[in-house]
Amino acid sequence: MANVNFNKKLFEKEIGKLDESMQEKIAMFGTPVESVKDGEIELEIFPNRPDLLSYQGFKRAFLAFLGKKTGLKEYKINKPEKDYQVVIDKGVEKIRPFTACAIVKNLSFDNEKIKEIIEMQEKLHATIGRNRKKVAIGIYPLEKIKLPITYKALEPDKIKFIPLESEKEMSGLEILQKHPAGRDYAHLLAGKEKFPIFIDSDSNILSMPPIINSQLTGKITEQTKEVFIECSGFDFETLKKCLNILATSLAEMGGQIYQIELKYKNKEITPDLKSEKMKLNINNVNKLLGLELKEQQVKKLLEKMGHSYNDGVAESPAYRTNLMHAHDIYTDVAIAYGINNFIPEIP
Repeated sequence: MANVNFNKKLFEKEIGKLDESMQEKIAMFGTPVESVKDGEIELEIFPNRPDLLSYQGFKRAFLAFLGKKTGLKEYKINKPEKDYQVVIDKGVEKIRPFTACAIVKNLSFDNEKIKEIIEMQEKLHATIGRNRKKVAIGIYPLEKIKLPITYKALEPDKIKFIPLESEKEMSGLEILQKHPAGRDYAHLLAGKEKFPIFIDSDSNILSMPPIINSQLTGKITEQTKEVFIECSGFDFETLKKCLNILATSLAEMGGQIYQIELKYKNKEITPDLKSEKMKLNINNVNKLLGLELKEQQVKKLLEKMGHSYNDGVAESPAYRTNLMHAHDIYTDVAIAYGINNFIPEIP
């Protein structure tokens, strides 16, 4: 589980007054309020909903739950432009073999939004990323990068750049020994003869995942309008889901999503925000939940959880990571129906 903090004033402006009734609705949504103090709301987010780890992601889902903006939300996605490519070198195959990437433009950052992005990144690292082992995330100011980008591996002594929040250039090994993030995550590269890096067409190193970004090319500021996002790790499907969460959260801030061509043996294009379809049986829904819902009622309940439903098929957003079985959809029906509306029975 992870706790997240949202700005109370912003919450009340965009979602609603945080009175006792609202706190009860938040709890029934499955994200109980831990505390309200110092102008912030602290919520507990369960591991099955990493898409709620940012304010933008939570707002999108919770407004639907409240019945204000229901149904499957679709995002416009732009095809790769010239040089929107990441070349994946064979050298990373046995070190950290996969990456999923995107570009988001038309952003307007302030301190609050930068803080939100950094916190979302770290919460995703801690949860779906298994403390960066499974997924590591890098977000970079596009204006400081020359495309295309290469994802490759080099010997530690050949890797030299100024790591984030430092003033001195370090080698790959020095970063693991001297930089705070390097010491914290050095075990993830233990025993590796080469370390992975992202490097641009001007030979500037963007980062050494899963450890640290470059100070030159890896720090977003209030002047940043366009970002390059990469997720690296060992399971391509997980990386794509994580990228979808990040890209759509930035789109909720007003950003425009652009795809990137990934040059593996077979070409891949990310992000892919195509909805996922699953057949439902209304009789099974009612049997499992102990209800007598009509199909139209199920449709409305699913729309409150951000899905669409037509002719026995539920369509779900590409950023949901927990929908592996029809029972996961049934759970959303139960939440939308209202956990407090179920009458307990001794089995």
